[in-house]
Amino acid sequence: MISLTRRYRFPAAHVLRRGDWSEDENVRVYGKCAHRNGHGHDYGIELTVTGPLDPTSGRVLDPARLDALVRERVLERFSHRMLNEDPLFERLVPTAENLALAIQRELAEPLARAGTARLLNVRVVETPRNTFDTGEPR
Repeated sequence: MISLTRRYRFPAAHVLRRGDWSEDENVRVYGKCAHRNGHGHDYGIELTVTGPLDPTSGRVLDPARLDALVRERVLERFSHRMLNEDPLFERLVPTAENLALAIQRELAEPLARAGTARLLNVRVVETPRNTFDTGEPR
């Protein structure tokens, strides 16, 4: 088995708050990120796939195939959007942790259908100090 990691970027905005909480509770838990007008990030995502090498191409997965899947299922959906308005976050606060899990759910099955590679890890880089991983450790 070998792994491939590809990096992508997209700008998006969010508000960290729960509608069933008071203003004070939202501010206590989410601080300035609970501001009703929201704020944006230039998110980085790193996707790691793993699988056997194709004996003909010598690759675990054609990077163009992964790029197309990510463009269709993640970048076109989230780029330049308010994450709170996406149906994936209808019942979830769009934290970076929940974003990582949403991306994993959006990509795992279609990637598995695309060949022998499987999604190993999703990393969301929200800020220079905040990085979130889901999946198997890298």
